[in-house]
Amino acid sequence: MRDYKLMEKPQWAYTYGLVLLGFQRLYEKTGEQQYLDYAKAYVDQLIDEQGKIKGYNIADFNIDSINSGKLLFLLHDQYKDPRYLTAMQNLRQQLEWQPRTRSGGLWHKLIYPWQMWLDGLYMGAPYYAQYAQQFNEGDKAFDDIAHQFILIESKTRDAQSGLLYHAWDESTLQLWADDKTGLSPHFWSRAMGWYAMALVDVLDYFPEEHKDRKELIVILNRLADALVKVQHKSGLWYQVTDQGDRYGNYLEASGSAMFAYAFAKGARKGYLPARFKKVADKTFDGLLKNLVVVDKQKQVHLTQICGSAGLGGDPYRPGTFAYYVGEAIRVDDAHGVGPFILAALELGR
Repeated sequence: MRDYKLMEKPQWAYTYGLVLLGFQRLYEKTGEQQYLDYAKAYVDQLIDEQGKIKGYNIADFNIDSINSGKLLFLLHDQYKDPRYLTAMQNLRQQLEWQPRTRSGGLWHKLIYPWQMWLDGLYMGAPYYAQYAQQFNEGDKAFDDIAHQFILIESKTRDAQSGLLYHAWDESTLQLWADDKTGLSPHFWSRAMGWYAMALVDVLDYFPEEHKDRKELIVILNRLADALVKVQHKSGLWYQVTDQGDRYGNYLEASGSAMFAYAFAKGARKGYLPARFKKVADKTFDGLLKNLVVVDKQKQVHLTQICGSAGLGGDPYRPGTFAYYVGEAIRVDDAHGVGPFILAALELGR
């Protein structure tokens, strides 16, 4: 294994897991050991000899913490290290005890009570599904996973546009939540990108004969059809998805890359009509033409990535249009780089 310079302050964070999953897929596609080694170096800094994850507290019930666990499946398969299995089991235990809405939806975090965010489906569901398949958990687990997708779509889908609002507060107590519906006020492209990626990844592990498999594919198609209607002529999508004509809105890289990945994979797997491969190609071309730059040192950079966006918290994030377009816009942020790699691999770029 190559000796990689260790990070000064490594964190068990979903953004690292997002990018390094791309590295693992690069390894699987090319067979080049350096990509697997790079992901392993990150994980090995953070999992001790007992399989305990540094900085991870199950009692936080933060569904974002599950995402980096996806890296452990390939590592455990390759190296048979019991530390990886212990860490995997601990993350599965979190999902078992994760607080839920009254309707059975997994909370996004303990500090965000009664709330489901589209983001959380990507963070938790593909891990849950892969674990359930690998360890033969049976229909009960897959029933629960399907319920997460079906529930949040039923709550967040706008009947007129078909787009999904960023989040839903079952209690309707949050300042950002509509008093009647509990919905956040806007459509955020990256949130729908998380959800679309989650669907195509979960379907990798869903039993062919499961009663809800077809419904998940229907949901994916509904969302894909709605998104294409608001796609910019460049092939990209705006930060606030449906309001491209408003001052301050901008074509955003991470959501666009996520859609490219989900559409390309969905078309390849037959979940989506074949025409979505062309949509994905158009999006990737749009990223290359408009948002990728090469500097004087011949380094490639991805621009116009929303650094972060959420709801609630301290300082309070109200979910307004001004909030979404006012968040930091970054270059080479992991939220964009990870999906860009995944989309490139799906499209053979």
